[in-house]
Amino acid sequence: MDGFERRRELKKKEILESALELFMGHGVNKVAVNEIAAKAGVSQVTIYNYFQSKDNLIHETIIYYVDKAWAEGLAVMDEDIAFPEKIQKLIFNKKQAAENIHEDFYIYFMKEYTSGTTYIEDFYHNKALPRLINLFDEGREQGYVDPEISNEAILFYIQMLQEQMQKEDVYSKILPLTEDIMKLLFYGISGKQKKDE
Repeated sequence: MDGFERRRELKKKEILESALELFMGHGVNKVAVNEIAAKAGVSQVTIYNYFQSKDNLIHETIIYYVDKAWAEGLAVMDEDIAFPEKIQKLIFNKKQAAENIHEDFYIYFMKEYTSGTTYIEDFYHNKALPRLINLFDEGREQGYVDPEISNEAILFYIQMLQEQMQKEDVYSKILPLTEDIMKLLFYGISGKQKKDE
């Protein structure tokens, strides 16, 4: 990547970061393109040159948010700590995200998620699920995940949860329940306590 491309990518990232911060704090509908431009230190014309429309900017910001949240989750999963500590950190991160996301931006995110957008579907199936299964295998090896619960059953459970969350009457109410749902998912697969405890 040459200097021009690097500068272009850096500017695009600054715009996405500014949009994400404003959308998270105030929602999508209350944030104007000129506010994003001012926060990013660019002109509105620059934003339209990069993203063509506010709708495209929202779409790209959601992808940026998914990638950023995933990088934070991966960092936790890759830490050299015991399975229960990883789960606690992941649940805390999800709780923090749920507390800090504006409901309006969350609804936009869920509409994107439920629309079958290729990026999010591919991400879910090709990155998130395989890495979660690796995490559960790690927990099983450490004695924290019930060995009698198969990965197939865990995947089936996650799939059912995903299908329910894609219903508008469900996802519009689920945000305050994020921490509880994460606890049910992770601690539900633990089964009995570790034998030596």
